[in-house]
Amino acid sequence: MTSEEAPGPRDIAVVAFAQTDHRRTTAESSEVEMLMPVLHEVLARTGLKTSDIGFTCSGSSDYLAGRAFSFTLALDGVGAWPPISESHVEMDGAWALYEAWTKLLTGDADTALVYAYGKCSPGSVRDVLTRQLDPYYLAPLWPDAIALAALQAQALMDAGHTDEPALAAVGARSRTAATANPHAQLKGDVPQGDYVVRPLRTGDCPPVGDGAAAVILAAGERARQLCPRPAWIRGVDHRIEAHALGVRDLTDSPSARLAAENAGAFERPVDTAELHAPFTAQEVILRRALRLDDSVCVNPSGGALAANPVMAAGLIRIGEAAARIHRGASDRALAHATSGPCLQQNLVAVLEGEPR
Repeated sequence: MTSEEAPGPRDIAVVAFAQTDHRRTTAESSEVEMLMPVLHEVLARTGLKTSDIGFTCSGSSDYLAGRAFSFTLALDGVGAWPPISESHVEMDGAWALYEAWTKLLTGDADTALVYAYGKCSPGSVRDVLTRQLDPYYLAPLWPDAIALAALQAQALMDAGHTDEPALAAVGARSRTAATANPHAQLKGDVPQGDYVVRPLRTGDCPPVGDGAAAVILAAGERARQLCPRPAWIRGVDHRIEAHALGVRDLTDSPSARLAAENAGAFERPVDTAELHAPFTAQEVILRRALRLDDSVCVNPSGGALAANPVMAAGLIRIGEAAARIHRGASDRALAHATSGPCLQQNLVAVLEGEPR
């Protein structure tokens, strides 16, 4: 076969998305019980059965679950018999979607189920997330996620890029937008509240809650059969910053910018951006890094400030962006996910709908 005759890369699309109603606590449910209705819903949207899925990939954290290999229990909700082709990432579900996307690109499967879940309510998620820091110099000091985000916000203020009223406006806008999102945990007029760690107030921080989400990917004509208007993934890339916070410029996100560039986000304007910005200051940073002006509708779902189930919030950003394309509210969208302290790791996906 000559190079002229070689087939091009496969077109992969998000064809279905489902998520839980995100709540402060789901103490009455296990991870499996929380996850099962979401899996049933996302399959029902396409008419597929578990046996029709060519590849399954999940994202979660053993630290949240408090036990090793906790993802194996979640397979009870998926239905792993007969044996399925399955993988797992100890990351936000957005990275599981990346793995599933690459699997479909190889041609080894035509459909993929991607899901993620997190129960933050059983313990102190602020303390749990400290375990991802450098184990020699930072982790022994126990700086939690909010303290580190406050350092980032203060650095942004000191650089003259924002102030407290501007951050309050980000939170207010996000939760106002969430009034149209039936799954959001916080919505409407939420008080800015007292300082948690200066300069961040309660309203600048995400809610603690439990939740899960799932998407189905399909390739080529299979996607068109399963969805009236597929959200085609035109590019995905993820990059990482240095682990040591002291060698990074916390007011910028070069990894997000590079991921967006490699995903093709700057080739043409986007009309929607779902940003995984758990703290208000992080939206300011991401808007600058991703070159999003006021013409772009940012976080119409409310974003992570309205619901932030750890390990699922990034996948939800991709799902929300895809859902807007499915229903015709967007033609070209950017979805972003992050993991680690102060926007350490960033993934960007560009999705498009077919011309109407």
